[in-house]
Amino acid sequence: MMTITFLPFTFSLMVAFPEVPLGILLFCVCVMAVGAVQALIVVYAFHFPHLLSPQIERSAHQALYRQHILGIILRGPALCLAAAGFSLFFYPVSYLLMATVIFLPYVSKAAGWCRARLVGPREPPARSLEIFTFDLHEPLSKERVEAFSDGVYAIVATLLILDICEDNVPDSKDVKEKFHGSLVAALGASGPHFLAYFGSFATVGLLWFAHHSLFLHIREATQPMGLLNTLSLAFVGGLPLAYQQTSAFARRPHDELESVRVSCAIIFFASIFQFAIWTTALLQEGETLQPSARFGGREHAFMFAKLVLYPCASLLAFACTCVLSRFSTAIFHAMQIAVPFAFLVSRLLVRLALAGLRGLRGLARPAPGAADDAQSPLLPAPC
Repeated sequence: MMTITFLPFTFSLMVAFPEVPLGILLFCVCVMAVGAVQALIVVYAFHFPHLLSPQIERSAHQALYRQHILGIILRGPALCLAAAGFSLFFYPVSYLLMATVIFLPYVSKAAGWCRARLVGPREPPARSLEIFTFDLHEPLSKERVEAFSDGVYAIVATLLILDICEDNVPDSKDVKEKFHGSLVAALGASGPHFLAYFGSFATVGLLWFAHHSLFLHIREATQPMGLLNTLSLAFVGGLPLAYQQTSAFARRPHDELESVRVSCAIIFFASIFQFAIWTTALLQEGETLQPSARFGGREHAFMFAKLVLYPCASLLAFACTCVLSRFSTAIFHAMQIAVPFAFLVSRLLVRLALAGLRGLRGLARPAPGAADDAQSPLLPAPC
């Protein structure tokens, strides 16, 4: 874990100095160290079989399982070793190899799925390792997905408060000289920063609330849902950047249009991937969703309304800034105020909308016997 927490520093070095091999080398060394530790854990576990899962412990082919697992674990460090070598004379290949480390499992799963659809499933080997096959519908540990997501949201919320504590606590000397000893006046000068903080924190909180509600209704997470959740969290991690952009409105008013659009884009992608998780779950609702959240369930419309709020609001705000660029700041702040209010009243609005639809359906439905009366002139008269 200590090595993993060092990875953001290596990312910062690669971003600041993309042509210097040191950042790439440090990243590759970290990945290789993590892979070596994981390989040692696997070897240790197979040395004491009671530590293994019951299926592997009872298997007669434990050596094959060990070889297969080590191959999966060491594939990333092997690519990083090659990336470290290329960084010394042609660094673009190093970045390509490091990106391959991240996306290789998903590319392998997608390629296997396409191959199975085109040429049919392969013949199972005599000594099957089906527990480690790549299946797009293979379940994930829902608890670990939720724990990882909660950790990301907690870190993002902490970064927001650290940013405002670092930059907006007035200096005592400035309070005495510029504001005549009035701390209230000094804090009032940082009003846009506090407004941006509360708006950004409300966005983080509501996105977490939507994520919590979503996984409350999910019974089983799949590989595509895990990938979409990771993509959503990647943009959630950009919300501190959105805070920094919006808190700079007062200092750089000429850049506020671009800042608003960047913030709207971050919020849109963070929320649209949550909606994509919901859509993916609906495709296999019998296995992945609780009965109340399936099509026709009592929570289906309410869940849809919660997940569609931020994508629609951020997209609408972005479009409005294209037409009314002079009011971009007001539009963005109006979105920040309107969406939390919509979250609070969403259940009431959904119930009213459903009641209205039921009323319209009742008006459109002909009364009993009306159809018989309308068709009676066309029928022959009884004898």
